[in-house]
Amino acid sequence: MSVVARARVLQDDVLAGLLADPKRLPCRLLYDKPGAELFDQITLTDDYYPTRVELRLLDDCLPQVASDIGVAARVIEPGSGAGIKTKRLLRALDQPASYIGIDVSRDVLEYTARVLRAEHPALDVHTIAGDFTRPFTLPAPRRPIGRTLVFFPGSTIGNFEPHEAIAFLSGLQRTAGANSRLLLGADGTREPAILERAYNDYEGVTEEFNKNVLAHLNRTRGTSFDVSAFEHRAVWCERYSRIEMRLISTRDQQVVLDGNVIDFAVGEHLITEYSYKHTLPAMRGILRGAGWQVREVFTGKEQPMRLWLCEPVG
Repeated sequence: MSVVARARVLQDDVLAGLLADPKRLPCRLLYDKPGAELFDQITLTDDYYPTRVELRLLDDCLPQVASDIGVAARVIEPGSGAGIKTKRLLRALDQPASYIGIDVSRDVLEYTARVLRAEHPALDVHTIAGDFTRPFTLPAPRRPIGRTLVFFPGSTIGNFEPHEAIAFLSGLQRTAGANSRLLLGADGTREPAILERAYNDYEGVTEEFNKNVLAHLNRTRGTSFDVSAFEHRAVWCERYSRIEMRLISTRDQQVVLDGNVIDFAVGEHLITEYSYKHTLPAMRGILRGAGWQVREVFTGKEQPMRLWLCEPVG
């Protein structure tokens, strides 16, 4: 491969991932409009505990969080989704002034914005459609604001490699500024049976959600994936403390992307998402490395889903 061709591959994380060993796709591709709708269905399945436990945890801790944040907060939410947790947060805060939602799905963003404007007429609502892991510029406030709160629930931080999580949270700290707080959701569950049930639901919704990433690439990048020739499997990897979402090739096959032929052997797996389950010391280390100091840790009663309330170091 020439130097120019190699540079083009590196700039295209989809192609670079498919040419890697093991093959991998960026997890943002899971959350297009159909994927976001399927994920909402996953959260309602009996075995998927994270959303259920975190919602109860939010109800318990939000009065304390709101007291710490104070009046006229500006809320920044990367990966806002349908806003189920957002609505709980904004109802708890004292006269929130501004909300900025960031999501890859423009349709979901617009829906959430309409709901929030209807419920909070005085709230200044902004939306940014795009990949929240990439740099973004905050819109200028239209009214006086108090403290800035970065709201990142749902254990999405587990989808990042640890070094990526540090870089991402560090960027959020710089964006939010000195007078800020972070409310971060992270899952510390490490029981294999519970985890593998949660990510391999009996109803098959997670399988449909996972396979949608292939259909998404067929639609948007013109790939030639035969979706029916892959099986979903989520496995617990003790060594790295993470769930690995995989798509297993059921036969020898080839896929074409931008003229590049990618070979899949029967039984070969394609990783679509990691979900790290960090211990308390590991999560503290990530936050400290990103410039955040822990003020309070709230832990769920059923499973160790945690909400971390943090402030900038120093």
